[in-house]
Amino acid sequence: MTNTDEFTGRTVVVTGAAGGIGGRYVAALTAAGADVVASDVAAATDAGTEMAGKATATGPGRAVFVPGDITSDADWEAVVGRAVTEFGRIDALVNNAAIYQGLGGKKHLTELTNDEWDRVLTVNVRGTWQAIRAVVPAMREAGGGRIVNISSTVARMGAPGFAHYVASKAAVDGLTRAAARELGPDRITVNGVAPGLVSDEATRTLNTDDYVAAAAKGRALGREMVPDDLVGAVLWLAGPSSGFVTGQTVVVDGGGVFT
Repeated sequence: MTNTDEFTGRTVVVTGAAGGIGGRYVAALTAAGADVVASDVAAATDAGTEMAGKATATGPGRAVFVPGDITSDADWEAVVGRAVTEFGRIDALVNNAAIYQGLGGKKHLTELTNDEWDRVLTVNVRGTWQAIRAVVPAMREAGGGRIVNISSTVARMGAPGFAHYVASKAAVDGLTRAAARELGPDRITVNGVAPGLVSDEATRTLNTDDYVAAAAKGRALGREMVPDDLVGAVLWLAGPSSGFVTGQTVVVDGGGVFT
């Protein structure tokens, strides 16, 4: 388990922070001693502010919520500005924001509209790139940093019904490798975490109970995956002990997919 000594004095930006998984990252990071700027869309401000308050109350790190659309450069200026003003630096970014539950349901690739395709690729890929671009100057000022992009095992499995989502996560994997090459000279590592199917509200909205149960049965560890299963990998890649690891995407799914 990550100890507080590793994250004390370090500032981490977490996107998509108001949801169950993003909120779990924020709580784990503050518990490990990090100061966290948690961000999500403006509609999630109440939930995000409450989540950040709870994380700060349990500490020892602090968390603040800043509303922001990851595809808006102006919003990124506000998020980065708050991080630097409040905590003095940015050491890590957890690129968690993406459209998943908002997909609305499964569709055959021939039934997807251009607008549906563009919306998912804009948020999940362009937004991930915009987040990286936004934090790099502050990381350079800090002498380096860690970027953790949240991908998905669907990029390897080609899960049916979500062609636009699958394509977006495959693109995130490629962006992770390209960014690792380009940002290595700045002592910034870029890695990914690819979760399997997480048994949470978003998954239950889009998948049947039988589908979730089958995914659990197909794992080497033979159980459903919960948000806490992701925390260890994300904190390791966001912290100093992973300093010589870059360009990698770590699969976390209990042995359903081997790479």
